[in-house]
Amino acid sequence: MARYDLLVKNGTLVQPWTGEIRADLAVRDGVVAAIGDDLPASDAEEVLDAQGKMVFPGAVDAHFHLGIYRQLGVDAAEETRSSLVGGVTSVLSYFRTGEHYLNRTGPYADILPEVLKAVEGRAHTDYGFHLAPMDTAQTGEIPALVADAGVSSFKYYMFYKGFNLSADSRDARGFRMTGEGEEYDLGHLYQLMEAVAAADAARPDGRVSLSLHCEQAELMRLFIDRVRAAGDPQTLRAYSEARPPLTERVAIGEAATLAHATGCPVNLLHLSSGEALDAARAARAAAPGADIRAEVTLHHLCLDHESLDAAGAGLGGKVNPPIRTPADNEALWAGVADGTVDWVASDHACCMEESKGDALWPALPGFGGTALLYPLLLSEGYHRRRVPLRRIAELASASPAAAYGLTGRKGSLMVGHDADLVVVDLDAEHTVTPELLLSGQDHCPFDGRTVRGWPAATVLRGQIAYRDGEVTGAPQGRYLSR
Repeated sequence: MARYDLLVKNGTLVQPWTGEIRADLAVRDGVVAAIGDDLPASDAEEVLDAQGKMVFPGAVDAHFHLGIYRQLGVDAAEETRSSLVGGVTSVLSYFRTGEHYLNRTGPYADILPEVLKAVEGRAHTDYGFHLAPMDTAQTGEIPALVADAGVSSFKYYMFYKGFNLSADSRDARGFRMTGEGEEYDLGHLYQLMEAVAAADAARPDGRVSLSLHCEQAELMRLFIDRVRAAGDPQTLRAYSEARPPLTERVAIGEAATLAHATGCPVNLLHLSSGEALDAARAARAAAPGADIRAEVTLHHLCLDHESLDAAGAGLGGKVNPPIRTPADNEALWAGVADGTVDWVASDHACCMEESKGDALWPALPGFGGTALLYPLLLSEGYHRRRVPLRRIAELASASPAAAYGLTGRKGSLMVGHDADLVVVDLDAEHTVTPELLLSGQDHCPFDGRTVRGWPAATVLRGQIAYRDGEVTGAPQGRYLSR
């Protein structure tokens, strides 16, 4: 009888925090069982030849939106399939009550089981959820969600305060489906941070945190009105001017002040600009003991509104926060290089082209990108900017795993971890098309870009799930209780 279920042979392992190791890797019962030099092929039931290739830990795409614009089960099947293309083996999806998603509100004790049932048996990757407490009652559920449901991360949308900008100034209460007397403001945020901090203190073996979408609502209202008064141009540049980096900087300052006062661990999501990154640095410097972590996305690293507008790309690139300038791209890459940025995610939200249209304000924000997580980090990071492979493994896998309660299971190729890995051909080049990405989405802002460095195979818990451009089996993803 074979000692191992799978042997990944002849490759070079990329270990976060350590570096590159020429070694074979063996899998038994879904976990890494051995690492060694020239392990015998006869010891394994199946051999995956990684000759001339790099072996990375499977990516943890920590910012995802399953079911935001489409039926949840369909999204789970098609968009986690797309994740495999990018070497992603775990997705952590945001979910909130109110408009979009399930279009309902109520206790998470009732709604989360419905969400899990909709996804079960359909995901091609392992998956977990961050939940957004939209009112006081849901905030009160945090201890039970942590202890009983394995949810260790929550979210607050700072730009929802007072009104719903995404629907052109409709009242936020209707958008959130809450009644009178429920304010979504800094008072709610403070109470939410208190609850998350208490849950974190009660759980010394793991991190409970609050993720923040940092844009300041009142300033956004002012700048949106100014852009519309100036002629309402239908461009991504106009959208950036309507939600400028100043709104990020002010919101980060507010959030950091409250986080320091409450002791709440926070994650500053999708920082889109050099100004926002500077605000994150300042927040850390002002409170050296605070747990403040920073995320950027692929599109804020690699897309700019000048190029997209000049190419006539339309509104497919509308996203919150907006796409910025080439200077902001380079500032964010500098943050990747110097360690200010903790991880990179896709903020994947499958949104069809018909939902974008040609009118700026009604166009739905967001688009998919999970299939490009390792490819873009390798092409734009490693090949173009010489970001070390070890650092790319940290950004895509180890750091988000550590932030979100997956240490010891995900984010590493060490013995005992889940055998989630991706075999990468660093020199493989493909031109991005929607079809290549295996998503349900019918367009892509990266369409036409040549990308160097692609997964040849993606392995989930020892099972080859994707190989040579094709998904190889039925969905095997499991819920991640964190």
